[in-house]
Amino acid sequence: MNQKPEPDLMRLYLRHCAIGFVLSAIFVGLILWFDVVGLRGLVMGSDIGWMAVLLLWFFNGTVFGSVQFAIVIMSQAEDDDDDRPQRGMMIPVRVPAQPKKSML
Repeated sequence: MNQKPEPDLMRLYLRHCAIGFVLSAIFVGLILWFDVVGLRGLVMGSDIGWMAVLLLWFFNGTVFGSVQFAIVIMSQAEDDDDDRPQRGMMIPVRVPAQPKKSML
């Protein structure tokens, strides 16, 4: 029996998390470069602005990394070529309904 070897999921996860954090760094850099909603002015004007940038990068990296990993995992699914109905042809059947008699 010839089976395809399972991918090393931990290595796959770490690789795509790293890609997500790189994309996050680019995203945060672009946000600061184009001064979206005055964020660069807020960061530069605060003494703990670096913390805001760090948190923005970290949380976006978490989201981007998760999306990267999800895309890779879902793209590995095998296509199910069996598209015909499993239970044969379904025919509607009329079932008459009777009203309940009142207890009063």
